[in-house]
Amino acid sequence: MISIENLSKVYNNVKVLDIHRLEIRRGESIGLVGNNGAGKTTLFSLMLNLIQATSGNVKIKDIEVNKDESWKDFTGAFLDESFLIGYLTPEEYFNFIGALQGMNKVDVANFVAQYEEFFNGEILNIRKYIRDLSKGNQKKVGIIGALIGSPELIILDEPFANLDPSSQFRLKKLIKTLIEEREVTILISSHDLSHTVEISDRIIVLEKGKVIKDLETSPETLEELHTLFSI
Repeated sequence: MISIENLSKVYNNVKVLDIHRLEIRRGESIGLVGNNGAGKTTLFSLMLNLIQATSGNVKIKDIEVNKDESWKDFTGAFLDESFLIGYLTPEEYFNFIGALQGMNKVDVANFVAQYEEFFNGEILNIRKYIRDLSKGNQKKVGIIGALIGSPELIILDEPFANLDPSSQFRLKKLIKTLIEEREVTILISSHDLSHTVEISDRIIVLEKGKVIKDLETSPETLEELHTLFSI
């Protein structure tokens, strides 16, 4: 699904990402973990062609992302609030994203309605602009927006951050359902090791821009990560 070769990014003569080779198979759920500055968001930004690589390339389904935009047709992503449009209401934003996917307003409303439990009555029909929502509710809007159009590939940066405990558990349930029912390929970065291990087939650990661990998840994975990060 995703192929990365000799990918690097340099800022001010400092190499912040340096990945020789990384393959992600179709249908895998990947947890990307690491301390602040490890390169997680940089990697996602390169995958989504939001920044230019210093060297190397990213291919999604054999499409080189910086040369052909057709990968966008089957990819959904939410990295941060810059993906949102603050002067729209959540409904207007969802309709905007849906229109880009060729969906009408009725289809969008029906799609979004299935996530009412996740919204917890705080998103729809409240007559608020996205900019006036809490950080956690903005994140909910962005996550569900990334799912509109039923993408084959979903990329979420720190999806559990800013969510209250109940919303974190609802999100975990939502992601598990996506994986089991739709067989999507999903990449999640997170500082929450427990949630991430629980929903991932595979954990990739970044440190100073390099992959230092690539683990198939097992009952021992969480303890191994705790040991790694406690050193």
